[in-house]
Amino acid sequence: MYNNKRVAVILAAAGKGTRMGSEVPKQFLEIGGIPIIVKTLKTFQHMDEVDYIFVVTNREYVEHCRTLVNKAGITKVSSIVAGGKERQDSVYNALMEINLMHPGVEYVLIHDGARPYVSEEVVRSVIETTADKGAAVACVALKNSIRRNGEGGSTSMDRSEFVSVQTPQGFRKAELIRSYQAAMESGYYGTDDAELVERAGYHIELVQGEYQNIKITTKEDLPMENRVGTGYDVHALAGGRKLIIGGVDIPYDRGLDGHSDADVLLHAIMDALLGAAGKGDIGRHFPDNDDSYKGISSLELLARVKSVLDENFYRVANIDAIVIAQKPKISPYIDEMEANVARILDIDKSRVNIKGTTTERLGFEGREEGIAAQAVCSIYR
Repeated sequence: MYNNKRVAVILAAAGKGTRMGSEVPKQFLEIGGIPIIVKTLKTFQHMDEVDYIFVVTNREYVEHCRTLVNKAGITKVSSIVAGGKERQDSVYNALMEINLMHPGVEYVLIHDGARPYVSEEVVRSVIETTADKGAAVACVALKNSIRRNGEGGSTSMDRSEFVSVQTPQGFRKAELIRSYQAAMESGYYGTDDAELVERAGYHIELVQGEYQNIKITTKEDLPMENRVGTGYDVHALAGGRKLIIGGVDIPYDRGLDGHSDADVLLHAIMDALLGAAGKGDIGRHFPDNDDSYKGISSLELLARVKSVLDENFYRVANIDAIVIAQKPKISPYIDEMEANVARILDIDKSRVNIKGTTTERLGFEGREEGIAAQAVCSIYR
């Protein structure tokens, strides 16, 4: 509440994120293990000035969004609204929901769900200016020179006359609804909420934003992140099985026992990669009670792990792994193992290092009862 007036925030998170190139909308990708939409919500959750939050998202992600909100303890979310065909339709749906659930709301802020770095200071400034002037938009000065590109060529322009518009954008609720209804009745679609309000004859006041308040639009907007994971796996040796290590069929009198091909090395590498990405382990992704994975090549499973990394825009920096076995010697096969891993992960072979060692006949490996493997992997985006 601000000056005894109720404040509601609409979090616009119904975009498909096609420019991100992700299989899931960008607002549900993670930064530092936290979904972008949750990082954004937390700023408003912690502010005394904000009374209610209305999240508008893709219809097929409503339940997923509700799960994230509940898990994160975001108690100010009054409703999760299904979006429309365009952003303008989505925000209008949320506006109608506000009017229905909380008709006493005086001010409405609209913020992009993919702007997770907005500060409380900027939000507070928008609320204060909205209360004073009727409508306020966060913006920052342009840093780069700009040119107008026309039929006769390009022309230099004075960048001091322009600003880069951000969110949140704040409005008196009644004026915002009238502006939206006027636009919808005439079939007009604007580039943002401020344009619709200005088109309806209301003044827009500019508020100083922050350069850190970026909108996550493409993968280049995600922060540089380096992560490390470890993996360990062990399988017993058994008769009647092929010995597959690192995707290589090694001649031996026994093989490793397991649900898949029991490739102990690739299993350790996959666990390390999934761990680095914060995506669990191979047991979660490929459970041994699922018959579809029975006898499957671990090279195929490694390709699926790569898809998990790709979906979250992670690349493999390097892999260092060790196979622990008394017998057989794996040194003749290391080059092929490294080539297999590099090929599946689409990285240079120099980024993969595989070693072999014995336990000097100590433990189950030394007694030739089984083979173990350990891996350390680093990833980045």
